[in-house]
Amino acid sequence: MRGQKHFKKILIFCIFFGFAFGIFSSAQDLKEKCDLQNIDKECEKLTPQKCQALLNECLNFYQKRGEYYQKEVRRTQKRRKTLQGEIYYLENKIRKLQSEIYHNELLIKDLRLQIKDTEKSIGTTSQQIEEIKEKIARILRLINEYDQKSVIEILLEEASLSDFFDELAALESLNYQHQELLKNIKALKSSLERQKESLLEDKEELERAVLVSSLKTKESEELKKERSYLLKKTRGKERKYKEYLKEVEEKAKEIRRRIFELAQVPETEAPSYEEAYQLAKQVEGLTGVRPALLLGLLEVESAIGKNVGQCNCEGRAYCRHPDVSWREVMSKSQWDSFLKITKELGLNPNKTPVSCAINGGRIQWGGAMGPAQFMPNTWLKLGYKSRVERILGVKPANPWRVKDAFLAAGLYLSDFGASSQRLKDEIGAVTAYLCGTPYMTRICRRAGGRRYRSLVLERASKWQRWIDEGVFEK
Repeated sequence: MRGQKHFKKILIFCIFFGFAFGIFSSAQDLKEKCDLQNIDKECEKLTPQKCQALLNECLNFYQKRGEYYQKEVRRTQKRRKTLQGEIYYLENKIRKLQSEIYHNELLIKDLRLQIKDTEKSIGTTSQQIEEIKEKIARILRLINEYDQKSVIEILLEEASLSDFFDELAALESLNYQHQELLKNIKALKSSLERQKESLLEDKEELERAVLVSSLKTKESEELKKERSYLLKKTRGKERKYKEYLKEVEEKAKEIRRRIFELAQVPETEAPSYEEAYQLAKQVEGLTGVRPALLLGLLEVESAIGKNVGQCNCEGRAYCRHPDVSWREVMSKSQWDSFLKITKELGLNPNKTPVSCAINGGRIQWGGAMGPAQFMPNTWLKLGYKSRVERILGVKPANPWRVKDAFLAAGLYLSDFGASSQRLKDEIGAVTAYLCGTPYMTRICRRAGGRRYRSLVLERASKWQRWIDEGVFEK
C-alpha cells in the first residue's frame, strides 16, 4: 500500500515536472524559432502561406511577451511609487524628529542654566542661613548672660533697672526677628531645592525624549536607507523590463511589417473587401488606427482603389476626362513634386491618373494620387513616402500601390490622433485628412468638411458592423 502511494507521488512529480519542462522548452523553442534571422531562413524554405502562418505564430509569441513585460513594468512602477511614498514619509518624519531634538536640546540648555542659577541661589541662602544662625547664637548668648546676672550686678552695671530690661527686651526682639528671617530663608532654600529637583526632573525627561527621538531618527534613517536601496533595485528592474518590452515591441513591429508585405493583394488594382480588411488589420498593427475607420475613409476617397482619378488618364477604361491634364487640375506648387514622383516610379506624368472635380465643364480642384488620394507635396515633402519606405523596406514607395496607400493613410490618421481609437480623436483625424487641420475651420466648411466627415464616419460604422458580425472571418 505504501509502495503504491510512493509510486503515485513520483508519478505526479514526473508529470508536473515534465509539464513545466515542456512549457519552458516550448517557450525556448519559440524564442529561437522566432528570432528574426531564423524566420528569414525558415521562410526561404516555405510557401508564402506557411511563412505567413509562422509569422502569425511569432507575432502572437511576441505580443504575449509584451503583455508580460508590460504587466511587470506596471507592477514595478506601482512598487516604485509605494517606495517613493514611504521614503517621502520617512524624510518628513526624520525632519520632524530632528526638529524635536533641536527644540528639546535648546530647552535642556535653558534648564541647565536655570539649574545653575538655582544652585547658586541655594548656595547664597545656605550662606545666609549660617550667618543668621551665628547672629542668633550671639544674641542667645547675650540673653543668657543677662539671665545669669543678679539684681545687685544689674544695679551696679546699669544706671537703672529699666535700662536693663530695655536692653533685654531689645535682645529678645532681635532674636525673634532673626528667627523669623531664618525661617523665611529656610523656606526659600526649601523652595529653591524643590525647584531644582523639578528642573532636574524636567531636564531628565527632556533628555529621555531626545534619546527616544534620536533612536527613532536612527531607525527611520535605517528604514529610509533600506527603502532607497529597494527603490534603486526596483528602478533597475523597471528599466530592464522597459528595455525587454521595447525589444519585443520592435520585433513584433517588424513581424507585422513582414506580414503586411506578405499580404496577397494586387499591386495597383482595387482589392476585394476581404483583401482590404486584411490589409487594414495589418495597418492597425503598424499604426494603431481602427480598420473600420481606415476602410471608411478609403471608401469615400477612392472606393478603396476603384477610383484613383478621372483626369490625366488617357488609355484607361474608366477615364472620364483624359484630355484634362495634371497641370490643369493641380496648383503649380504641386507640379515639381508630381514630376519627381512619376519620374522615380518610371510613370508617364501625362498618363498617370489624378483626381479632379469638374462641374459644368469647369475644373474646380484635383491632383490627388492613388487609393489614399495623397497630394504630391503631402506625399513627398511631408515625409509619408520616406516613412512608408522605412517601414516596409521597399523603395521607392508608390502612392498608386495599394499596400503603400493603405499604410500612408493609416500613418496620416495616426499623426492626428486616430491611433487612440477614441471617437473624438477619430473625428479630428478625418477632418484633418481633408483640411489639414483637425478643426472645422471656415475654409474647411467651404470645402465640404462637414459632409466629408459625416460620410467617412457613416461608412466606418458600416465596416465596423460587418467586422463585428464576423463577415470577413475565415
